[in-house]
Amino acid sequence: MKRNIAIVAGGDTSEIVVSLRSAQGIYSFIDKEKYNLYIVEMEGRRWEVQLPDGSKTPVDRNDFSFMNGAEKVVFDFAYITIHGTPGEDGRLQGYFDMMRIPYSCCGVLAAAITYDKFVCNQYLKAFGVRISESLLLRQGQTVSDEDVIEKIGLPCFIKPNLGGSSFGVTKVKTREQIQPAIAKAFGEAEEVMIEAFMAGTELTCGCYKTKEKSVVFPLTEVVTHNEFFDYDAKYNGQVDEITPARVSEELTKRVQALTSAIYDILGCSGIIRVDYIITEGEKINLLEVNTTPGMTATSFIPQQVRAAGMDIKDVMTDIIENKF
Repeated sequence: MKRNIAIVAGGDTSEIVVSLRSAQGIYSFIDKEKYNLYIVEMEGRRWEVQLPDGSKTPVDRNDFSFMNGAEKVVFDFAYITIHGTPGEDGRLQGYFDMMRIPYSCCGVLAAAITYDKFVCNQYLKAFGVRISESLLLRQGQTVSDEDVIEKIGLPCFIKPNLGGSSFGVTKVKTREQIQPAIAKAFGEAEEVMIEAFMAGTELTCGCYKTKEKSVVFPLTEVVTHNEFFDYDAKYNGQVDEITPARVSEELTKRVQALTSAIYDILGCSGIIRVDYIITEGEKINLLEVNTTPGMTATSFIPQQVRAAGMDIKDVMTDIIENKF
């Protein structure tokens, strides 16, 4: 009997478009001879399965099943590729835990920690991971331009603390830009992070572990044509992504070792991707941890899988079979 796999996409943030593209990527990567694949779209209270004929039918939230004609189909596994809430912050993971349905990524705690960039960075700082100076604002809180300049300095990044794909992010260079950037970030999330700018080389590294193996992928060097790695750079080609990265073997090994350690410290599961800035003296600084990284054909993880000489189909099988 083939297992029924739900590729769960959508979500309740601006990243829904990216998530649906990742779902198509994952659908193309998973072995269809081994598994029955269905894309499940979630947006608010709309939970629907895409059927082979192009139509959509509701998902029964009581047992995460759906009716295909007269036949009831129950899912055996969920591959979560929602970027943002509820798939990246632990909420959906809690639902699947209660349903006793295995899923592809981190559990509730690791998902919740990594989704909150400020909390994740402060947590990992306690384990000796280097991070940039930052401030956190919650809805209703304010900060003066003087405090930002004194405590964080210019240029700096002002961004939503929750979320991704660079929605609502501004690289601030002048005092006049500070308050408009804070307002823009609050338009995307209820918490805003103000983070010191670090000049250096941006690297990203993917990793996954199963009961049998630990795999850390080759590094990708990110060279954006824009002010920073923003939405256009990420999704509209305004960037050079070089895999493997043009850095020394010694630095490569250090970044890979740190990525593996972060995976274990957070208690991750499935594929993660960790982003870094390498500053002067080859100092490794954490930017953020992604527990549901983008999975379109051109995303970092598929690039790194190819560079490692691996087949993405085998990686997907590893992720699924590890939960049984």
